[in-house]
Amino acid sequence: MSLTGEQETVQAVDFYEVLKGRRSVRKYDPDFKLSDEEIKELLQTAVTAPSGSNMQPWRFIVITDKELKQQLLPIAFNQEQIVAASAVIAVLVDLQAYTEASRIYAKAIEAGYMDEATAEKLVGNMSKFYGNLAPDKALQNALIDGGLVSQQLMLAARAKGLDTVPMAGYNVQQFRELMGVSERYANVMLIALGKAAQPGHPTVRLDVDDVTSWNGFSR
Repeated sequence: MSLTGEQETVQAVDFYEVLKGRRSVRKYDPDFKLSDEEIKELLQTAVTAPSGSNMQPWRFIVITDKELKQQLLPIAFNQEQIVAASAVIAVLVDLQAYTEASRIYAKAIEAGYMDEATAEKLVGNMSKFYGNLAPDKALQNALIDGGLVSQQLMLAARAKGLDTVPMAGYNVQQFRELMGVSERYANVMLIALGKAAQPGHPTVRLDVDDVTSWNGFSR
């Protein structure tokens, strides 16, 4: 059943309200708790984000344990949202995600999206292309996908009336040691997730004309 024009308009307005309503919140209600299932639902929405060749390199560490948060606190330069937010989600990317191509395309076959011959060819192409990428290019590609899934996670949270803040301010090496992250994976960011105790303050943006060039770059 197709939506009427009025329904489409309402949905569009709701979408833009989500975009405009998202704020970086740093003060969280420590008594508000999300269940594991609620967090998984948000992640399920987040992972519909696009990725290069659909390799889906994102990986998540969901941190809800109080003691583990306390260990993470000094690593994150004592930012209080680490312990006050319901969860901290570490977004990582798998630099060898292409090795999962056969599993991804097997699911596509099962869903009826492609046949076995096409899947087999694509698996070979992925292995040849991504397996020969320079490490810096592989990292760049993966970080793009990690940024896409992170933004989608934050918007999914806002659509549920929840709050987030993306965090790059932490000691990456100490985090990796605490969590036992191998060299196969690269850090993207931490995202605090919960319910605001104080709303995030509004911010301003440069005008579109200040950041946009047409048919060439002029700065």
